[in-house]
Amino acid sequence: MSGIFKRVKGFADIYGQDVARFNIMESCARNTFAKYGFNELRTPVLEQTGLFLRSIGTETDVVQKEMFTFPDRKGRSITLRPEATAGVMRAFLEESLDRNNPVARLFTIGPMFRYERPQKGRMRQFHQINCECLGSQSPYADAELICMLLNFLEAIDIRSLKLKINSLGCKKCRPAYMRLLGEYLHSQAGEAFCDDCRRRMDSNPLRVLDCKQPHCRELAAAAPRLLDHNCEECRQHFDVVTELLSSRNVDFEVDHNLVRGLDYYCRTTFEVVSNEIGAQTAVAGGGRYDGLIAQLGGADVPGVGFACGMERLALLMPEPENRPLDFYMLSIQAEQRPRAFELAQTLRKAGFFGEMNYEDGGFKGLMRRVSHSGARICLILGPDEAASNSITLKDMETGRQTGLSQDDLCAGLAKALNMPEKA
Repeated sequence: MSGIFKRVKGFADIYGQDVARFNIMESCARNTFAKYGFNELRTPVLEQTGLFLRSIGTETDVVQKEMFTFPDRKGRSITLRPEATAGVMRAFLEESLDRNNPVARLFTIGPMFRYERPQKGRMRQFHQINCECLGSQSPYADAELICMLLNFLEAIDIRSLKLKINSLGCKKCRPAYMRLLGEYLHSQAGEAFCDDCRRRMDSNPLRVLDCKQPHCRELAAAAPRLLDHNCEECRQHFDVVTELLSSRNVDFEVDHNLVRGLDYYCRTTFEVVSNEIGAQTAVAGGGRYDGLIAQLGGADVPGVGFACGMERLALLMPEPENRPLDFYMLSIQAEQRPRAFELAQTLRKAGFFGEMNYEDGGFKGLMRRVSHSGARICLILGPDEAASNSITLKDMETGRQTGLSQDDLCAGLAKALNMPEKA
């Protein structure tokens, strides 16, 4: 076999500045969510296929077209997770994650897998940050989750965003609306809905409202509004959520076509969108799903959550600042390398960042390595320095060189870098 292996289509190598962005996102997520009492949960990337069939639904595009599903060696059907919530619900039930607290606050960070056409900000392996608050029906949980999401987005320095919000009603008031919506859609059936909308018109009519095709959107704009058909309890719930957001000066838009197509979704639904990354505008979204855990065989536990696409967020984040190396430990000859190795380890243990050379070379070539490393200070250890227990510090910006005792290296390097002295 000849040639170089290439990555599988739709899967990406993440490196350089993108890794820096992902690290910032993960750090800010953990810091922000901890302030709200959320705990991290790491679920497997493989689950039984039935979990997704039951939670996502057989009528969805995810299940019908996008899942990576295959039999294991015993013939059992397993699937690479296409989203995180189902696995969180399975873990919640299996591990009894509410045993110590009636409200479980959980978040996950990791890869998801969907077989769809790769495009900007969306790959077949993509990464999400998910948060789930399980155990409370209160509108305060909805509002707090939205505020937490916005605080996280602000922490990663993304600000050119818009929050959209709607109410989906509940199992008491939504059936009547669904009949009304169905009548409207069928009355417009001669107006050339797209193929997906014609299919969804009977199986999943709410999804017609969020179709991205311009003609379908035009027809959906005249459909009856869900919010106008909420029962009194749902209206009060939505009013409290919006009042709490307004009290925090959170700007939002009520979007009457913002829906979720699965039966267990209810009441609050929301999205955070951007116009800066092309047609795929949603960077985060979520809502209340009070019927999901019961649908998976558990008790009737209410829940609300959201998911963020990390690749899309990375497209909106500013360029991360690179931290330059503090030092490059340069041993001129092999005889000095053991001592150079020892000194470099001491500096790193003291908190400095740096590299060293492992091989011999001409002095000019070695200095080019130092320059390419971006280190601020070159620490030169040659035969003369080794004999006098000293080291030469060269400022790579000014070219200025000074001598220093090896015993005073930490203090001398900190001074050269204008940093507080390290222990």
